[in-house]
Amino acid sequence: MNTTYVPADYLPVLIQFGIAVGFVVFTMVVTHAIGPKRNSQKKDDPFECGIPVQGDARTPISIKYFLIAILFVLFDVEVIFLYPWAVNFKGLGMTGFIEMVLFMGLLLAGFYYIIRKGVLKWE
Repeated sequence: MNTTYVPADYLPVLIQFGIAVGFVVFTMVVTHAIGPKRNSQKKDDPFECGIPVQGDARTPISIKYFLIAILFVLFDVEVIFLYPWAVNFKGLGMTGFIEMVLFMGLLLAGFYYIIRKGVLKWE
């Protein structure tokens, strides 16, 4: 098995990356060049589900919304780590089991802390 890599080994990856970037650039240039250019007041108005625009779009949003969103992403990413562990459960042995129990303990401690702080209480 070859364990040393030369720059020529990465040539297929670079070619595929170049083709992908070239396709994106080509598509953007062509659609801009041949697309319709009819501007009007009605067409340039912001459109949101057929509802007329009212007020400023930059209204303040409660910080609770962002906290719950960040917590969702945080716990979602932590749950992603459970899948490889479950797949390789037998191969990891007792050490892997202890590490996962520690990980789950820290995860549940964080979740308990969040519940005790009242972050998930929506008012």
